Amino acid sequence: MKSVRDRRASRWDAHRRTRRTELTDAAIAAIRAHGAGAGMDDVAAAASTSKTAVYRHFADRTQLYVAVCERVAEVLLGQVRAAMDGAPGARAKTAAAIAAYLRLIEHDPEVYRFVVHRPLADADLVADLVSLIGDHVADVIAEQLAAAGADPAPAVPWGHGVVGMVRSAADNWIARPAGMTRDQLADHLTALAWAGLSGVAAGTEEETS
Repeated sequence: MKSVRDRRASRWDAHRRTRRTELTDAAIAAIRAHGAGAGMDDVAAAASTSKTAVYRHFADRTQLYVAVCERVAEVLLGQVRAAMDGAPGARAKTAAAIAAYLRLIEHDPEVYRFVVHRPLADADLVADLVSLIGDHVADVIAEQLAAAGADPAPAVPWGHGVVGMVRSAADNWIARPAGMTRDQLADHLTALAWAGLSGVAAGTEEETS
């Protein structure tokens, strides 16, 4: 059985987790309101608390930055996975994943800029996020290749290559949209990605036949 002290510590742990979640939400709200350059004063105001209270749960801006990055990573990866899982066929999955990535960027451009362009942490969480999405895309490509009787080994470089291309193009688009809509960019990237994927997949099938 847990002692009274253990139960009390457990309650405080739950409280701290809840408060960190609330402050992360406040940080995202502050970024949306004030842009990617939002500071700790803005976060405290959004949370209706003091900057001292924010520092009680996040030792510095780096810790808060990491928390925001982790939240964005969780949301984006979940949306990409759901989009791919709900699409029929390989090309539709490719289009759905690209559209989901661009949709989040268009919906939250300042949050995306904050995550991508503010080097406040030693770990490159954006690179980690892109790697996770690349792994998921690679798994889907591998399934499609295996179903076609082809060697699934190339799925890893293909999946990560497609995701890297989309991220690079998306970063450029958010900085210099040049009148292009999200749907237009998604169509262009889908066409480019699918032209490559379908071509190399066909080549792989020919080699194994």
